[in-house]
Amino acid sequence: MADFKDITRLLTSGVPDNIQRLVDETHPADVLEAVQEEAGGDYKYLLALPDDFLADVIDEADDDDKYDILKVMDPDRTRSVLNRMSVDEIADLIQELEDDNKEAVIKSLLRGRTKTDVTKLLKYDEDTAGGIMTTQFIAIYASNTVMKALNYLKTEVDAETSYYMYVVNKEDYTLLGVVSLRDLVMAPFDTRIEEIMNTNVISVNANLDQEDVADEFSKYGYPALPVVDDNGKMIGIVTVDDVIDVINEEATEDIYHMGGVNKEEKIDGTVLESVKSRLPWLIVNLFTAILASSVIAKFDGTIEKIVALSAVMTIISGMGGNAGTQSLTMVVRALSLDEIDKNNAKSILLKEIFAGFLNGVVIGALVAAIALFYNFNPWFGLIAGLAMIMNMVCAALAGFLIPIILEMMHIDPALASSVFVTTVTDCLGFFFFLGLATLTMPLLM
Repeated sequence: MADFKDITRLLTSGVPDNIQRLVDETHPADVLEAVQEEAGGDYKYLLALPDDFLADVIDEADDDDKYDILKVMDPDRTRSVLNRMSVDEIADLIQELEDDNKEAVIKSLLRGRTKTDVTKLLKYDEDTAGGIMTTQFIAIYASNTVMKALNYLKTEVDAETSYYMYVVNKEDYTLLGVVSLRDLVMAPFDTRIEEIMNTNVISVNANLDQEDVADEFSKYGYPALPVVDDNGKMIGIVTVDDVIDVINEEATEDIYHMGGVNKEEKIDGTVLESVKSRLPWLIVNLFTAILASSVIAKFDGTIEKIVALSAVMTIISGMGGNAGTQSLTMVVRALSLDEIDKNNAKSILLKEIFAGFLNGVVIGALVAAIALFYNFNPWFGLIAGLAMIMNMVCAALAGFLIPIILEMMHIDPALASSVFVTTVTDCLGFFFFLGLATLTMPLLM
């Protein structure tokens, strides 16, 4: 069932049979979206759902929406639902709270194993494998038989995924291997797990950055990866749905950074939040614009004598900025995917320079023709074309070198590269064009 109107009708009917039908036939994500779309985001409608299903609905929500849903419940209902949610989702929710409130929430609302597991997760940085993992996984001992493992699997209903069982040492929980559900079902009952397990198991350290975790998933294509501590002890798993969230988060962060926007800004946030997010980079851009205008000021005498220069120079700087942004986008993306290393950096740089030169020749010829339109002088067109070629080559160089340098300085290339690249192309575009015009002034008069 995915008809939002039908979902809302059943949800608001108050009839137990309708609610049960909804639970049986509808995905929690569809119920959440139906309330947001058809019921105007009035989460009180969700209170008609049983606690287990309501916990699944909350699991599907963004952190801000999770808070809004929990606000409509009384404390007892909140406690009951929270303790049915995935522990990694609870941990993410608590991570967003102020430090003073985290302990209070854990003490007052969580209990038993949920409380213990959430407390463990909160020890890790939220942007690491430990921060995005769940402790709800199935681990079996290498010395167990297949029959014992199958019996254990029947009772272990709290796991995030049961397609893979991780084999651990009984003494210290060291990760030894992995067994798929298919292997377990196909093996004779008296077979020991250590005889059928795959010892070539891929794992990630709890302190590994979440972007690197996503790279591991992309490389191996597994639905889940075990997480181990520094001693090789298994402490959790990261599932592919968590990685999808990471990929979306990191992609959004890079896009925001390249636009000079704080990653915390929301499209439906307040005016003050938007101003606080955008103003710092606008101030930085102001100073870079002043730097570019100072280059123009050095050639004000030339511009006074040949007014047509002012019309064409903005074309040269603007096209250089566009070309630099193209190179920058490719390089920043390649850096995030670890596609640039010391072995191929030189060839990529040469490719960018050559591409910039060829683009410059074509665009330069067009600019030369446009320049002739403003000033019927072939020398004017030639100078404009040469300046365009020089600026396009420099734009390609800046688009490659600036993010590489920032990466070496451990500064996010997506955060600051665009400001520096456009500054370079603006300043050099003006300098090349106005400088050449100054040198060849007699030919242009």
